[in-house]
Amino acid sequence: MARTLLIFIWLFVAWSVGYCQHTPYVILVSFDGFRHDYVEQTDAPNFKALMKKGAYAEALIPSFPSKTFPNHYSIITGLYPGNHGLVDNNFYDPKRNELYEMKNRQRATDPYYFGGTPLWQLARRKGLKSASFFWVGSELSQPDLRPDYYFPYDESIPDSQRIQQVVQWLMLSESERPHFITLYFSSPDDEGHSFGPSSNELKKAVLRCDSLLGILLDKVQKTQLPVNVIVVSDHGMLELKEQPETYIFLEEILNRTDTSVQVANGGTQAHVYIKNPSRIDSVYSSLKAKAKNYSLYRREEFPKRWHYNTARAGDLLITAHPGFYLIDKERKKWLAEIQPGSAFGAHGYDPAMTKNMRGIFYAVGPNIKPGKKVSAFENIHIYPFIASILGLTTPAIDGDPKVLESILVR
Repeated sequence: MARTLLIFIWLFVAWSVGYCQHTPYVILVSFDGFRHDYVEQTDAPNFKALMKKGAYAEALIPSFPSKTFPNHYSIITGLYPGNHGLVDNNFYDPKRNELYEMKNRQRATDPYYFGGTPLWQLARRKGLKSASFFWVGSELSQPDLRPDYYFPYDESIPDSQRIQQVVQWLMLSESERPHFITLYFSSPDDEGHSFGPSSNELKKAVLRCDSLLGILLDKVQKTQLPVNVIVVSDHGMLELKEQPETYIFLEEILNRTDTSVQVANGGTQAHVYIKNPSRIDSVYSSLKAKAKNYSLYRREEFPKRWHYNTARAGDLLITAHPGFYLIDKERKKWLAEIQPGSAFGAHGYDPAMTKNMRGIFYAVGPNIKPGKKVSAFENIHIYPFIASILGLTTPAIDGDPKVLESILVR
């Protein structure tokens, strides 16, 4: 009996080692807020070279709302925000009677808010290690829900240091080396917000991102490992003007002193939660009567394409029309702070209606067909694509493995 057990253990170890040795690697890279047309606008050389060496999409379509937290988590789980739980960067949870805010560390690391099975959890089930230099959901308080290696989010860490850490992970011994790695850069989102997507500052930021991409690809190639690099963004950016006509002031369309009505404002949409269901119709009628430059929906009226039928999305949803922005401050104070006539950037609008919300998808590596272009597709389909490369069996998800199978080398 003991001899049989030893043989079984030896065979399992041998299989595990052999499996890891033949399993390729995937680095999933995100450039936050990188719009689908930035490469052509700036003639970014490394991105253009990547288009020839690998595969790319006409655009990557974010889930609604086209915000950072919902979409990074959709990419890593293959689920729409309405199904994985992160319905916006900030939202209210009626069950807990508390506000989720992405900058609140306690909320952003609480497993309660994060549904689905991220790719690093899926990799662990197959015996593969994973690592993350930042990604939404990678630093949950429960250790078995995190990647094997991860860093708490710290925007001050230089981009060069992030790249170097990824390379160091790839240089670990086979038994310790992660086969799935995520890497996040906050640019060009920051510059897009501050100066607008048509600014010189944005162009310089895109070219810096292009340089980072070139450095990463060069260092990865030198490892001589079978690494696939997939480059994405969570959303695009729309240019707005700082002028009074751009803003919709919530205090002018809602009674902000009414504590029975909770509002989570995201700028491009505001979630309205009404504690007394009998008041939904009256609040709706009041908002509808004042509707200018925004649309109003009851939850049961949400477009099916949003996949957004969840209490966290609100009883009512106010969606600013493209080019307009919701403000939760008093008009006089807000207008005194802006620089009239200057440009800024915003995202969160319905990507089906506003194409500037679309992001990027590029992929290169031994499992990617070179020079292949695909049509624009929804970001939920990246999950089964990566799972296929790594030989992982996916749980029930919204993503479809057939969408990207044409660029996959088996």
